Amino acid sequence: MKIAIIGAGNVGGTLGKAWAAKGHEVVFGVRNPQDAKVQETVKAAGAKARAASVKEAAAQAEVVLLATPWGATQDAIKAAGSLAGKIVVDATNPLKPDLSGLSLGHTTSAGEEVARWAPGAKVVKAFNTIGAQHMANPRFGSQGASMFIAGDDAAAKKTVAGLAEALGFDPVDAGPLTQARLLEPLAMLWISMAYAYGHGVDIAFKLLHR
Repeated sequence: MKIAIIGAGNVGGTLGKAWAAKGHEVVFGVRNPQDAKVQETVKAAGAKARAASVKEAAAQAEVVLLATPWGATQDAIKAAGSLAGKIVVDATNPLKPDLSGLSLGHTTSAGEEVARWAPGAKVVKAFNTIGAQHMANPRFGSQGASMFIAGDDAAAKKTVAGLAEALGFDPVDAGPLTQARLLEPLAMLWISMAYAYGHGVDIAFKLLHR
């Protein structure tokens, strides 16, 4: 599968390298493809990865993953050009600049705003409820961390679930895209527990069934 990763930071870099290792064609879409840190990420990802402009990366991809800081996400979508018909995975969280909480909630979500900014795209909320350090290896003992997925297109969600499962996650269909209003606060819960309330980053959420 051809996957564009918009952003090559902790989340984007980790997912891009992991999917490239699984045989997917990964293009990191960034403002400066020749940036030294970007090139380090590409080199670490191996022969299946390269860097390009945001527009070039998105144009060639079947799946576009947004791994940008929330404040840069709308500009990244504009830079990508038309995303109509593509699966767009929103891995962002609308964090306040001081990380004290979310800047959106209750009546909308980052996922819904992404869908508004990218008309015609099949937007799926995923990869936002666990730290980047676990993206490539979400196994905790004998269990895989749950990866909650929300979106309005069933086929797109199935594709994203497959990408999550390939990394070791237990994918969970959390419902329509409006459920991003709940998944983004769940991410804030993970962040606060990991960094403010003493649990550390080696934690994950798991949905249990009886």
